[in-house]
Amino acid sequence: MSALTLAASLLIGVFLGVLGGGGSMLTVPILVYLAGQDTQQAIATSLFVVGVTGLAGLISHARAGRVQWRTGTLFGLSGMAGAYASGRVAAYIPDTVLLIAFALMMLATAAAMLRGPRKTPRQVHGELPLHRLLLQGLLVGAVTGILGAGGGFLIVPALALLAGLPMGIAVGTSLLVIAMNSFAGLAGHLSGAHLDRSLALAVTAAAVLGSLIGGRFAGHIPQHILRTGFGWFVVAMSVFVLSRQLGPVVLTAVPAIAAGILLQRRRARRTESPSRAMAPAPEPSHH
Repeated sequence: MSALTLAASLLIGVFLGVLGGGGSMLTVPILVYLAGQDTQQAIATSLFVVGVTGLAGLISHARAGRVQWRTGTLFGLSGMAGAYASGRVAAYIPDTVLLIAFALMMLATAAAMLRGPRKTPRQVHGELPLHRLLLQGLLVGAVTGILGAGGGFLIVPALALLAGLPMGIAVGTSLLVIAMNSFAGLAGHLSGAHLDRSLALAVTAAAVLGSLIGGRFAGHIPQHILRTGFGWFVVAMSVFVLSRQLGPVVLTAVPAIAAGILLQRRRARRTESPSRAMAPAPEPSHH
């Protein structure tokens, strides 16, 4: 294994520790383009690496009180069912189709994260209705299992934008869900893919070290900076994967992608401004 692969694996953990996601988005391209694995094998290995690393990163977030256990457990249990089932199906899907779907899902998620919530998030103690929580978990788990990704970069938006958790709580809670979904998806993939144990353990060790480093910084980064950085990182990774699968011509679409996302953000801000302007002014003091 090259030193570059190990260095990139360390970065996987840092992103998981700081963002509660991004690890799986790095793991699959690293294993395919740096370690030379085929897509099916890379997805299975990614699920193992991200699952173990997610558990390691969860520790520091739990100690800091940034995990909502009920929401995470219910979301994760329903996600495990979807992840296992889709992991079994993934063996019948061509590698190129998997990677293109992987990249397109990243772009859609990045746009949602950069746009931000469309309404004021609920308080952290507010709980999403059980049926919605289970359905969302099932859908996210299905994507996680079939692509070996979609853990954090789908779970964090789901918890932050749909379940109404503050970004910091969503990041910590997502690590619990990531671990549960990843191991269930791995079980589904092992029926049709071989796991290179030595490579998986080496990448995991580097990623766990990175997650411990990243977890120490997670609570000190403002939420809007965390969301924006996360979103643009996802855009960059999706463009990279698409360019490798469809050719450099994809790069010509980068300005249009960036302009579209920035336009969405501007519209979201304009929508928020009138509501702020309509807020009642405080009564003048007569003292």
